[in-house]
Amino acid sequence: MLERPRAVGSEAEAAGRRGLASGILRTARPRQWVKNVLVVAAPAAAGDLFSWHSLTQLAIVFGLFTAAASAVYLINDARDAEADRAHPVKRNRPVAAGQVPVPVAYAVGGALAVLAPAGAALLCNPMTAVLLTAYVAMQLAYCVSLKHVLVVDLVVVTTGFLMRAMIGGLALGIPLSRWFLITTGFGALFMVSAKRYSEAVQMVGKAGATRALLTEYTTGYLRFVWQLAAGVAVLAYCLWAMEEGGVASSSLLPWRQLSMAAFILAVLRYAVFADRGTAGEPEDVVLKDRALAVIGVVWLAMYALAVVDW
Repeated sequence: MLERPRAVGSEAEAAGRRGLASGILRTARPRQWVKNVLVVAAPAAAGDLFSWHSLTQLAIVFGLFTAAASAVYLINDARDAEADRAHPVKRNRPVAAGQVPVPVAYAVGGALAVLAPAGAALLCNPMTAVLLTAYVAMQLAYCVSLKHVLVVDLVVVTTGFLMRAMIGGLALGIPLSRWFLITTGFGALFMVSAKRYSEAVQMVGKAGATRALLTEYTTGYLRFVWQLAAGVAVLAYCLWAMEEGGVASSSLLPWRQLSMAAFILAVLRYAVFADRGTAGEPEDVVLKDRALAVIGVVWLAMYALAVVDW
């Protein structure tokens, strides 16, 4: 009769630990981890992707960048816990709901923020560690104050995507093409500003229903930004694709140049959702629209053929 309460108590403690672990995992935003696939962008563009060394390094970099991004999410939610409790949707976040205590979120987030760059220094190279450190510092500054600064908030989020695309190349010692950086940077700005524009359109007449900074932007300004970014990204990609000149001697078709058509179609298709004000998370837009997904696969196939010089 005396052991039963102890067993019940042990089960409750185990359930509590499982709930805490589940809450920490949810706070780390697993759905957002798909963005970190961008770490393969530079090696894929350079055709240095399928060696055992490259795959191992990229798997490590993916894990480290995921840890760094998770650290930012944990610290951000811990810092915004009080404000999130007053929000109709964000109050369900584990930290705001009390599933993950604020000190625990800070502790886990802080540990990951330190371990990710340290792991990069040990397992990769100093430049990878420097970039990860810069990413964590920039994102924490964004959580504290930069997300409240006009234009700077767009730049910080865009730079986060650009860093993802750069880090794989840095880890493998691959020189980064200027056109690659411009295309990636402005492509990211296009998607980020399109998302902001969509949020601004959807919040018309609903002040206070989403991030406060959106009330400082006009929809006209955000439309200008995503249109400008789309134009620069397309121009840079075309210059990048033409950089090699004509058809390689062993190539069946000029795949790299032909890929411009697929890239431009993808931008035009994505712009449809931006113009409608329905461009949410980039990964959701791509995965939910079959036509855009098909265009993306065609572009990947063309670029892959260009890389292998088939």
